[in-house]
Amino acid sequence: MQPSAVPDLAHTRARPVHWLATATAMAGVVVLAGLLQPGPAGATAAPVPRPAPDAATARFPLECGGGPSTIAQRATGDLDGDGNPETIAVVHCEAGSGTPPSGIYVLTHGTGAGSPAARVVATLVEPAQLKTVSGFAVRDGVVRATLLGYSSPDVPSCCPDRSEDVTWRWKGGAFVRSTQGEPRAA
Repeated sequence: MQPSAVPDLAHTRARPVHWLATATAMAGVVVLAGLLQPGPAGATAAPVPRPAPDAATARFPLECGGGPSTIAQRATGDLDGDGNPETIAVVHCEAGSGTPPSGIYVLTHGTGAGSPAARVVATLVEPAQLKTVSGFAVRDGVVRATLLGYSSPDVPSCCPDRSEDVTWRWKGGAFVRSTQGEPRAA
């Protein structure tokens, strides 16, 4: 057997103090690596859409002769593709009898201090058109409604005798109305 060319390394036996020193050094390396992390890769968080405006906070352009108005129906949907939903409201004046004409209004959030939480940005149906709304819905960015009306001034306001299915879609910065066929007897 040949003697070792390396001196006796009796002091290389691991003792608890050696393990403690090694663990401390490794912890320091981990902490240092954590502090030297690169910044984010440039990805930004997607904006969180705002909730749809509350129709009860809007001022509608209705003339009710001093009486109150009623929000008969409401629906929400992203009509203009900006990722934030709008509220569409069917509103009419309260009436003791008969069928009061309705308006259909598109609402978005108010802007600036002192403005209402919801504001009217478009009127799809004016109450002056003497229409009542039924079958109202919003799907895939399209507003759909069945408008009930009258064939002549002699028809009692309680009993509309004409029906028309219509849609509105946001296109080119405005709501474009489409009609599905001719008005029909209700």
